[in-house]
Amino acid sequence: MEWIKKGVLFRPTGEFAHSQSHAQVPFAFPTEEALRIYFSTRDANGRSRPSFLEVSYDNIQDVRYVHDQAVMDLGGPGEYDETGAMPSWFVPQPNGDIWLYYTGWSLTRESYRLSIGLAVSHDGGLTFKKMYRGSIMDRSLHNPIWAAQPSVMYDNGTYRMWYISGRRCEYIHGYPEPFYDCRHAESKDGIHWTPTGHVAIELDDFNHAVGRPSVYIEDGLYKMIYSYRNAWDYRTDRNRSYRLGYAESKDGLTWERKDDLVGIGKSDHPDDMDYEMINYAHRFTVKDKTYLIYNGNKFGTTGIGLAELVKK
Repeated sequence: MEWIKKGVLFRPTGEFAHSQSHAQVPFAFPTEEALRIYFSTRDANGRSRPSFLEVSYDNIQDVRYVHDQAVMDLGGPGEYDETGAMPSWFVPQPNGDIWLYYTGWSLTRESYRLSIGLAVSHDGGLTFKKMYRGSIMDRSLHNPIWAAQPSVMYDNGTYRMWYISGRRCEYIHGYPEPFYDCRHAESKDGIHWTPTGHVAIELDDFNHAVGRPSVYIEDGLYKMIYSYRNAWDYRTDRNRSYRLGYAESKDGLTWERKDDLVGIGKSDHPDDMDYEMINYAHRFTVKDKTYLIYNGNKFGTTGIGLAELVKK
């Protein structure tokens, strides 16, 4: 792969109460009139909620509309998403509904807890409501710390999920830093999930955290673009911070990392939005062109970046 960066597609201006900063974990969803890009944005108290913008199919860089409110609210006191709801993957249903798999945030005494929730839209994606008060995947025997950021696919009669699984936390410079890999789960109905135990992207001497998988099928293979980082000083050292990786699989269970083929990396210019880190990417194709939307420095503070795949 070889990607040409097109620059910053969008960055919140702070004009809306629900969107004072950040445009994290972007996802491109096609509608009849425009390409809608959902993202997670934060209010003045740092609470994340999903919202969206729309771009023209004829010119992806043409932002035609920015929604003026969140499309989903947070959970109630004690619920798994009481301090944040971060969209991850959107799955259209045969009846016209849209299912949203998202990450719910809940602060703990020393750190935070992440869980995977499911919401539904009956109005074409303008609003979403939780389908259940409880999460569909949480900490468990399979996920000791937490579960989050799923990539979901309906594949030959089975729902398949690749998600990040918190394995442990270690205090580094006095802060509990999580270590998490990428794992696989399956479901017959998209609601009740069974972890398969397969580790898609494992941890190693450098890779201590795998961020937001984006899985697709191409050329008869399962392919994944993901982000990964080290645990030490990744917030301040660009050599340890998030970068993008790439992997392939014949069955979606056993993956071979081919990070050198991802075709895109951090900028070499200190003023660019992705000089410190590049992460949380979503790959999609519209009108025979393939794009990547992603985040950069400070986990999405600098907005959404856009890149186009070079055809060879």
